[in-house]
Amino acid sequence: MSGDGAAIKVISILGSDYSIKVPVGKEAELSASVLLLKRLLAETKAQSSTLIGERLLVLTALKLCAQQVELEQRHQQDIVRIEDAVSARVADIAGLIRQG
Repeated sequence: MSGDGAAIKVISILGSDYSIKVPVGKEAELSASVLLLKRLLAETKAQSSTLIGERLLVLTALKLCAQQVELEQRHQQDIVRIEDAVSARVADIAGLIRQG
């Protein structure tokens, strides 16, 4: 373990090993990320069995990025919806206060 509160973990992706510096307490997130990447690599490979190496990684990365963009868009829509609901509730309360 290095002095800055991080550990070096070795992960294997497509037959290559990578040393990754992981902050203490983030090991589970790295493991989950590795499992997700391996699952998506397998899915991408199953859809196009001729893909190998860099092309497989790039297409899988694009799939992950598309999922991230979709999540960000949904999150933004949720924020707008919640803000609208809060604003409406505040307006209702202000109206009740004026009446009372």
